[in-house]
Order: sequence, then structure tokens, then C-alpha cells
Amino acid sequence: MTRVDAFRDKMPENIDAALITDELNIRYLSGVNYTDGFLLITRKDAYLFADSRYIEVAKKKAIKDFKVMLLSGRKSALIKPLINIGSTIGYENFNMTDAVLEGYKTAMKEYRFTPLGRLTEELRNIKDENEKKFVIKAQRIAEKALKKILGIISTEVTESDLALELEYFMRKNGADGIAFDTIAISGSHSSMPHGVPERRKVKKGFLTFDFGAKYNGYCSDMTRTVCVGAPTEEMKRVYNTVMQAQKNAIEFIAAGKRCSDVDKIARDIIENAGYRGAFSHSLGHGVGLYIHEPLSLSPLSEGILTKGNIVTVEPGIYIEGKYGVRIEDMVYITNEGNENLTKFNKELIVI
Repeated sequence: MTRVDAFRDKMPENIDAALITDELNIRYLSGVNYTDGFLLITRKDAYLFADSRYIEVAKKKAIKDFKVMLLSGRKSALIKPLINIGSTIGYENFNMTDAVLEGYKTAMKEYRFTPLGRLTEELRNIKDENEKKFVIKAQRIAEKALKKILGIISTEVTESDLALELEYFMRKNGADGIAFDTIAISGSHSSMPHGVPERRKVKKGFLTFDFGAKYNGYCSDMTRTVCVGAPTEEMKRVYNTVMQAQKNAIEFIAAGKRCSDVDKIARDIIENAGYRGAFSHSLGHGVGLYIHEPLSLSPLSEGILTKGNIVTVEPGIYIEGKYGVRIEDMVYITNEGNENLTKFNKELIVI
């Protein structure tokens, strides 16, 4: 079954055609990575619209389900001949602005428009073997870069220099680009989960790297916290608590588990160790073409893990104004449990 077939199987019965405008969803369904254009999927046919800049690439790259059409003139004029008057068109309400939707409605008064919800994103949550391989490749690139960076860490380099070097080595070793803005924060700044690297020299204490590569469009995501200079006993306790929380959560993860229950496993360990309130974010999220896909391991999540999901597991302890620790791996969900896609050392590295 192709992705277009799977999409049609999930289309609500009252929808005659679907308008796909989100760039990542376009890439997922059609196989073409481009910025200006859209897909129209009916019950029988699938159309990819691209302008003159991308039409040649689309003809070469689009999967066989799609008829490639030149995008010229008004979009509404191109769509109308392909669907019956009075049809109901599904649109990506989580990705389309009200202004764009109103434009379609004004130009296509003969049609009804109804929200699609996260239909494509739900399909994207289940990774096939090729997608899994791309994520693993992105992760190996990231790990290779971090190994290189460990050799240049000192209190004479800046946080921003370390972030830039990570990005350079990922690119040099085959990454399409970075999966998100690289985090490299040291000393008291490590207590900020999403702190921004600054042009200041690395401070002694914890140094947290949160970063990822992209390979063939697919993201990786990992976090490692190292210590610059000898850690105190309390720092070791904080680090080991985070590592134990992650270990127990990963051991629990399997298809059929509630996302909120996975979060609770890690959160209880941290709180019972005396750090209540110090774990300030959810345990993890889905990863794929987008770095934060909808699946969430959080206390409020109603999601259930399914075979083929790839999620992060990233507990942390953050003590304001003092320091913070986060350790993050990515795992692939199986029926029996999970496969950890991250192979980098998790024991505390002292530099």
C-alpha cells in the first residue's frame, strides 16, 4: 500500500478531495521536497502542483501515484476542473491560516470546506524501515560530531563556538542540515532547558549539548551533559538520578503503553529523589520529518504508543541559577519493547 492509498483509507467518508499545503506533508505523501505548491488528492486521482522552478524536479521525484501539473495562474482555477461541483474539500486546519482558507472559500463558493485534522501527521507517526534508517543515519552523524567536539572543549572556547563546530562537523559528515537550533550551554546557564549559546567562554560545571542532524529530510535529536572540571557529590547525584529516570522509562516503553504512564515512570524517580518541580518539561516527543512531531510523552497526553513510533526520552533536572542536567535518546517502538537508536555513551564524562 502506498502512502496515498493509506491517506485515502483514513479520509473521512464526507470528504471528496483533500488539499495538502503543508511542506512536510507534501514531501511525505509525494516524495518531492519543494516550497511553492500543493497536492490535491481525490478518491481516484492524486495531483501535484509545482511552479516552473520545481516542475522538472517534481516530474523526476514524484511517486507514481501523482500526476504532476504546472502551477500557473489562480490555484482555484486549476482545482475546479479536477473535482465535481458541490464536492467537499478537506483542508489542513492545523497548518492553513484563516486568511488563506477564506481566499479559497471566496474563489470556490461552489464547494464545501471541512477540516482534515492531523490526518497526514498521524500517518507520519508510524515510520517504515526506510524512514527508520534515515533517522538512524542522522543520529550516527550527530554522534560522530559530538565525539569530535569533546576533544576541543575547554574554558578557553565559547559556547557559540562549540555550537557552530557541532553544526560544521554534522554538515561535513553528510547532514542535509541541522534539525533545530543547537544548544550548548554551560555553568549556571545549564539550568535553562532551552538556553541559547552565547559568545562567552565555557564555565566550569555542567555543559549541556542538545542538537540533531537531518539526513534525507529526517531529523535526529540527542542531549548529552558533560562536566567541565570535577563534579561535586551533589552534581553526581543529580546526574545519576536523571540517568536512572531515563533508564527505567526506556525499559517500560513498548507498543500499547500510555504516553502519560511513560512520563510518570521518569517523573516519579526524579521527584522521589527530592527534586520535585525540577523536571519542568515533558519526557519526550515524536521525531521524523519534523523535530517535534505530534506524539508527546507528557503527563497530559492521551496518546498510546504504536509499533513504528520514534520518540525521544529526555528527563532532566534543572536547579535555577545553579545548574541542570538532561540526557536524551531516541527509541523506536516495537511490539515487544523498543530499540534504542542512540548509541552514544551516557556515563558522566568529565573534561
